[in-house]
Amino acid sequence: MRQQRSLTSIMRQNTMRLIAVLALLGLLNSVVGLVKYQPEAVHIAYGEDIRDIVVTWSTRQDTQESIVEYGINGYALTAYGNSTLFVDGGPKKHRQYIHRVWLKNLTPNSKYVYHCGSGLGWSDVFYFNTAPDDSENWSPRVVIFGDMGNENAQSLSRLQEETQRGLYDAAIHVGDFAYDMNTHEARVGDEFMKQIQSVAAYLPYMTVPGNHEEKYNFSNYRARFTMPGDSEGLWYSFNMGPVHFVAIETEAYYFMNYGIKQLVKQFEWLDRDLTEANRPENRAKRPWIVTYGHRPMYCSNLNSDDCTNHQSLVRVGLPLLNWFGLEDLFFKHKVDLELWAHEHSYERLWPIYDFKVYNGSYSAPYTNYKAPVHIITGSAGCKEGREKFVPQRPPWSSFRSSDYGFTRMTAHNKTHLYLEQVSDDKEGEVIDRVWLIKDNFLPNYVVPDA
Repeated sequence: MRQQRSLTSIMRQNTMRLIAVLALLGLLNSVVGLVKYQPEAVHIAYGEDIRDIVVTWSTRQDTQESIVEYGINGYALTAYGNSTLFVDGGPKKHRQYIHRVWLKNLTPNSKYVYHCGSGLGWSDVFYFNTAPDDSENWSPRVVIFGDMGNENAQSLSRLQEETQRGLYDAAIHVGDFAYDMNTHEARVGDEFMKQIQSVAAYLPYMTVPGNHEEKYNFSNYRARFTMPGDSEGLWYSFNMGPVHFVAIETEAYYFMNYGIKQLVKQFEWLDRDLTEANRPENRAKRPWIVTYGHRPMYCSNLNSDDCTNHQSLVRVGLPLLNWFGLEDLFFKHKVDLELWAHEHSYERLWPIYDFKVYNGSYSAPYTNYKAPVHIITGSAGCKEGREKFVPQRPPWSSFRSSDYGFTRMTAHNKTHLYLEQVSDDKEGEVIDRVWLIKDNFLPNYVVPDA
């Protein structure tokens, strides 16, 4: 009799356990279902105008709607956008939906709060600040970095902290993300976009592709980011304070399996854009022209990259014919500053054209400089580590460091632009600084006769 009662008791306990397990499985399935619709990887960028912001995020399943609720004092406004299915090119064809919503005609000099999502799930609450109404006389502060992975992202925590402290108005990522976005069926890209959210959901996060985005014809880059213009974020320009920023795709010079059509289109667009920026009324408003692209024209690193050689494709153009080189084009249009990455280090050059230094003067080389200034800032941190330099610094190189870090830029006014390099190795110490100063809106670039 006791054995029968004991057996009955055991059966009841097992039944209760089974019910509990089934209930838990049901709850888990419900949670997993909710997660599929939860916004991830939220980031913002400037729209076609600096007064517009575009919010981009992803979900694992289609939510049927893409909504941003936002406002200066709470969610007084609602904007609707669209979503597109992105299928990674890997064997498992990882799927996700990329959502985009444009916030237009924002009030200048204001702090907006926002969240994004749908009736099936909402993101955390984020915020961003809009530019002043008199934007050309504004002094924007921009953080610039390249080559950041989700492994060994040495600079990320400092960037997160400084973003939350309000030190910047925008961020520029000069190519190479995640290492690589397509790795492990694009899961590495997903993780990186979640990591960078703590910066990119608060600051306009302006990007260009690098060589590590090349897989499947740059599909991960083109799908995940929303930049101004109609080139899928490969090249574009925007105005910010007294600066005309120009983003370029350097990879079109190296991955010729996609043809040269993109290269030709970009070059022709660049010429038109820079011509427009140099119209007297435009250059007077925004005298600083700053370009950024992934692969440098010059570098002094100890490797086989073509910027260590005399014939960098970005600088001189396609082999043999030297078509579509950017150095002559940028010199012709009097570009002030060229920002690069790719090399996992920091290097500042003297004003340079065709391997010759054109300083403003011996005592003040960056005052009324006579050629563009180049800065390489690709040391944000990734699994590939740092880059070494050749032992003897070339005469055109002014300062070099292999420390992990990033670059800060402030366009103080129409005649003074300041840059400094922050070392993460040295706990945020500024290890290099330079003022670009010019008396005239148009720099005086004249190459002496040979």
